Amino acid sequence: MELEAIFITLKLAFISTMILLLLGTPLAWWLAMTRSRVRSLAASIVALPLVLPPIVLGFYLLLCLGPQGPIGGLTDALGLGSLAFSFSGLVLGSVIYSLPFVVGPIQSAFEAMGNRPLWAAATLGAPPLSQFFRVAIPMAKPGILTASVLGFAHTVGEFGVVLMIGGNIPGKTRVVSLAIYEQVESGDYGEAHVMAAGLLLFSILVLWMLNHVRAKMRVIL
Repeated sequence: MELEAIFITLKLAFISTMILLLLGTPLAWWLAMTRSRVRSLAASIVALPLVLPPIVLGFYLLLCLGPQGPIGGLTDALGLGSLAFSFSGLVLGSVIYSLPFVVGPIQSAFEAMGNRPLWAAATLGAPPLSQFFRVAIPMAKPGILTASVLGFAHTVGEFGVVLMIGGNIPGKTRVVSLAIYEQVESGDYGEAHVMAAGLLLFSILVLWMLNHVRAKMRVIL
């Protein structure tokens, strides 16, 4: 059993999900509430990983994060080294690739909420920031929960992006999906089957828990 790969995978999924929630929640709020002309463009960019092949996204991220790329060159000049083939690069790639899976459910929750609760809070003297944290966020809890689970599970199952950016370095960027791929290539189908079955059971468990908790939250709300 590739315990080290499992640990790196869970660590990557946890960190990426936390970053996605911090960035995705205000972005989803803006997409749900704004009437800006650039909203459609911004929404299209956020949703791009849904239709773009992961290997293509990983390739362009590799070019950007490499020593000759704009981001990699900047981090290298600052003495931070290149983000390509590093855990930090995996986190950045995972955040970009899983962004629509987090923004989508939260945006839908904000849109379903409507403006009436915010208008009511405004009439009681609540400033916009208070409306967001004390009204919008609590009412969007089911969407935020869904986004958290989907973002985490999607990161656990990533392959194309992490392969291009991480390079499958043991103890550093080798995640479960890459370990399975290498085991299949080497003919170790028994170990590959164990890890693949583990991911399958994990996915089923995640979806069951998500549906169960969402059903409970609907009853409470």
